Amino acid sequence: MADEIAVRVMYRLRERGETLATAESLTGGQLGDLLTAVPGSSSFYTGGVIAYATSVKQQVLGVSDETVASHGVVSGECAAEMAAGVLARTGATWAVSTTGVAGPDSQEDKPVGTVFVAVDGPRSAVRELRLEGDRAAIRRQACVEALITLLETVNVSIDD
Repeated sequence: MADEIAVRVMYRLRERGETLATAESLTGGQLGDLLTAVPGSSSFYTGGVIAYATSVKQQVLGVSDETVASHGVVSGECAAEMAAGVLARTGATWAVSTTGVAGPDSQEDKPVGTVFVAVDGPRSAVRELRLEGDRAAIRRQACVEALITLLETVNVSIDD
């Protein structure tokens, strides 16, 4: 399913003449890997930032000290700032970000499976997810949900 959704993202953005960048924490580069596995991805994917450490989220993506202090890095606010930061730095039309807790332990008093994805661009969205499974399953599901959120925000049905 993930591969099919990545292909759908490519076709939709390419036909619209739009581009995409990613900012990943919890998924650690899997989202970018999923997108670049699609033949022709260079026509729409500009690149991404893997911001696993809080300092990288702040220094590279511009997540504010206030957001980290008030909401933490496992938050919708952080996901939104990550997406905005990679959008600004890459010049892409759209950006999607992932942050959350894949396990094995909770983080910032958030249970394993708490995930936030955000989209920024001409329209924006933030989703909070409660995913289940082991670490690998949570990370993979987060990628799928991030791409679904992107397609919904772009205002294109994933069934088209």
